[in-house]
Formats: sequence, C-alpha cells, structure tokens
Amino acid sequence: MVILEDSFYMRLALSEAWKYQLLTYPNPAVGAVVVDGCGKILARNAHKEAGKAHAELLAIRDAYTHLSEDESLKDIEDAAYLHKELTGRSKTLFNDCTIYVTLEPCNHHGKTPPCSKLIADLGFKRAVIGVKDPNIDAAGGAEYLRSRGVEVKIGIQKARCEDLIEPFLKWQEGRFLFFKLAQTLNGVIDGGVISSMESRKWVHKVRSKVDRLVIGGNTVRVDRPLLDCRLSGGRAPDISILTRDFNKIEKDTPLFSVENRRVDFIGDIKELPKRGLVMVEGGGGTLRALKGQIDWMVLFVAPFIKEGMGYNGTFGFEVVHQGSMAEDVILWLRAEDGR
Repeated sequence: MVILEDSFYMRLALSEAWKYQLLTYPNPAVGAVVVDGCGKILARNAHKEAGKAHAELLAIRDAYTHLSEDESLKDIEDAAYLHKELTGRSKTLFNDCTIYVTLEPCNHHGKTPPCSKLIADLGFKRAVIGVKDPNIDAAGGAEYLRSRGVEVKIGIQKARCEDLIEPFLKWQEGRFLFFKLAQTLNGVIDGGVISSMESRKWVHKVRSKVDRLVIGGNTVRVDRPLLDCRLSGGRAPDISILTRDFNKIEKDTPLFSVENRRVDFIGDIKELPKRGLVMVEGGGGTLRALKGQIDWMVLFVAPFIKEGMGYNGTFGFEVVHQGSMAEDVILWLRAEDGR
C-alpha cells in the first residue's frame, strides 16, 4: 500500500477547517485528520464553535467510532466527557496512528481539556502540525507531546495554515474587517437573491458572530434590508450605517425594528470599530469608501448570468482559499498591500 505524503493529509485538514472559518470567533479555525499506520484516513473534522469541542477531539472521536465499531460516542460533543471516555475506552487503538492538525494542539485547560494530553494518553505514534500556536497561553503542545514519546513534525503546509489563522491573529491584535459580496458569473450584484440558500445560511451564521455589521447608506435606502440572522437562529448583529446623509435614512427601514440591536451612523471611516470581527455589506460606493481598510473579501459567485449592475473601481486581491457552498463558489480574497 502506498502511504501518501504528510502534505496530502494536511490539505484535507485545511479543507475541513475552512468550512468553519469565522464561525469559530473568537477562536481560530482548526482542522484535524486521523490516519492509521497504513495511511488509511480514519476521520477528519474541525473546530466548529468557540467553547465547543476542538478539531482534534472530534476527529479522534470519529476515528474511535470507526475502529471500535462502538457508536455510543459518535454524536457526543461534550469535551470533558469525550476526553474521559476516550481515554478509558481506547486502549491500544491509536498506537500506530498519526494525527494531522493545522494548529498546534492546545496545552492548557480552558473551556475544554488540553488536546495535547489526550493525544499522548491515547498513545498516538505521530502528530503532524501545520503551525505552532501563537497564543502563548495555549502553546506548548508540541513540546509536551515530545516529552510523552510522540513523534512530532511541525511546518507541514505552513503557509496555508498561517493563511487559515490570519483572521484570528488580526482580531487578537485589533480588528479583522471583511467585505461580503455575492455576484453572478458576469459580475451582477443587484436584482434580487443571488446566492444559494446554503450560502445565505452561512452569511446569517457569521452575522450572529460579528461584533459589528457595517452597511452602506445607499444600500439601506434602496434595499431597505432587515439584516438579521433568521436563517440561522442566531442573534442579530449591531449595525453601523456608513453615510454622510443621516437624514435620508428612513427610520421605518426594517433593520431598525430588530429588538436588542444597536444601530449607529458612521460619517467617516475613522469612526469604524477598531477591535474585533467586523463584517461589511454594501454596494460599490461602500467598497470604494473602505479601500485601504478591508483585510479580506468573502466572495460568493453564483453559477448563472443575468443583466444588471456590477462593481466599478480598481482593487487588487490575492486568492487565499477557494471552496463551495451548494452550487456557489466561495472565494476568500486577501486585499493586496495598500488595498
């Protein structure tokens, strides 16, 4: 049997993690893959929400279910319970296994027990890590694993793993601001719903996580949006309306009717939030106004062509990751230096 290179399995872990990018705020997105001694993939999973089970734990849970044919844990997500049960039940199941993780396994006991201890306690042969944890409070997992006799390899697909945690690093230091845009294949952005239902649900989930949603004043006046999270059941975000024409915003616009929401006005980009996760939705005017402020763009491209309006202006972006949601393509784009 041919055993594939470490890079292949790490790319699978990255693919899992990107499915939950931004949804793990304020935690980083992380993916994990468990492989047996012959290179067979036993499981792959990702961290899905802050405070919930980490990627390593979920992948190990799924691998245990596969190897033991014991399905009693397959739907359990309680981290403390899983740590205890897996440690007690696994015996020698993982002794020839390798775990691939995009980010160094945590080495502290926070809302969940340390993944480094679980990996060592279960007797994993190898741990392959994409990038070391920049959070000094959680770092040290690699050293701990080595001290317990686990072979550790660091730096596989390092650049891609660094791309994955870039939003985390930015909001840890201050602010991560991204622009969400949906368009057709020929760049049309208006004329009703463009994205698939799955894409719109993802947008609503992210809205429920952000510290602030910034929306252009012209979009508010023309579209009269609600901007809630009804498709995900989450909390509606606080909103800042970017406009100098405060008096032209009609107060019966649906977004003002959402309970427990704060809405304010921004007349200058200097008034943008300085910290946290900030999402921007709007038209071409908003995009041009925020040139130099945007870190990334999240672009949904729907597979059809129609007549309508597109964006104008000159902007440079680098493709960080490409994925899909239902029939849509989702592009994660980093604004070029100088934006």
